[in-house]
Amino acid sequence: MAKETVEALVEGGKATAGPPIGPALGPLKVNIGEVVKAINDKTKDFQKMQVPVKIIVDTDTKEFEIQVGTPPASQLIKKEAIIEKGASNPLLDKVADLKIEQIIKIAKMKEDSLYGKDMKGRVKEIVGTCQSMGVLVEGAPARETLQKIDTGEFEQKIKEERTELSEEDKKRLEQERTKLQAATEERMKLLEVKAKELVAANKGKEASKIKSMLLDAKIPPKVVDKVMTESGLVVETKTAAPAKK
Repeated sequence: MAKETVEALVEGGKATAGPPIGPALGPLKVNIGEVVKAINDKTKDFQKMQVPVKIIVDTDTKEFEIQVGTPPASQLIKKEAIIEKGASNPLLDKVADLKIEQIIKIAKMKEDSLYGKDMKGRVKEIVGTCQSMGVLVEGAPARETLQKIDTGEFEQKIKEERTELSEEDKKRLEQERTKLQAATEERMKLLEVKAKELVAANKGKEASKIKSMLLDAKIPPKVVDKVMTESGLVVETKTAAPAKK
């Protein structure tokens, strides 16, 4: 009984008969419509996220099996935090706050792909990912929350694998997210002002030197590029000399 496996990355609940699934399954003569429906049924809880799937087809009977992986932890964190992306500078900027219940929820979803031997270990892995994204956990930087986990502060919730939030918690998290994002935007505005002042103070110098100066001043690359463009400063790209024959 021969079997063929097709792997693909699809948007949760929105797989179609087009690429990458359709062309890959065509030669196997399987009912593509049924496969797509099965995939969408299994991935509907991962809307707006890229989900890895495996389609295992019996080439004799044309029966198939769908195995669904889980999106990366970072995508699940963004969904729980209701943000589009993490902080560009997670050490300075914070974009959202999560409760330990949400961390436990993500750890349970990623259980098969995490290294932690128990729920506590898996929760710590997810908290570590929050740290790299500028997401607070229980109102504190992730590294502080990791210390609290080690001292047993959330032991009962982790042991019971609690994942539900109260309406009050949801409201507070929304308010905190708005506050954090406003603070980040304000910091970006101040950095932009600083960048413009540096550009004005170094008028006449080479664009490449000004750019290096801005980056050395810890101005985020995104702000540097914006200010450079608005100031009409273009860093020339050196073309490599042709190789000698």
